[in-house]
Amino acid sequence: MSEGNPYAGEVVLTLDGERHVLKLTLGALAELEAGLEADSLVALVERFETKAFSARDVIVLLLAGLRGGGWRGDVETLLSAEIEGGPLEVTRVAALLLGRAFALPGPLA
Repeated sequence: MSEGNPYAGEVVLTLDGERHVLKLTLGALAELEAGLEADSLVALVERFETKAFSARDVIVLLLAGLRGGGWRGDVETLLSAEIEGGPLEVTRVAALLLGRAFALPGPLA
């Protein structure tokens, strides 16, 4: 399965059997910042780095990424979706999405 384009900050998640590309665009980042229970996006990154994130952090992050990728669902739809890979995949995708949004692009190998 494709992981999305890492150079574009993309990550892939399958909801209800449908593949979705997640991306933290400027609008998605603004939505994410508004939905955070943290002082800043840096605080959210730190929570993921120290594994001190909450389920709410993961949900807000995924929702912003899905919307940045063009998805028009809402939080209720996300919460009721069958997510391929379950909670571990959700956490992996959220962390990868956040990392790719703030990573400097490396050389193409």
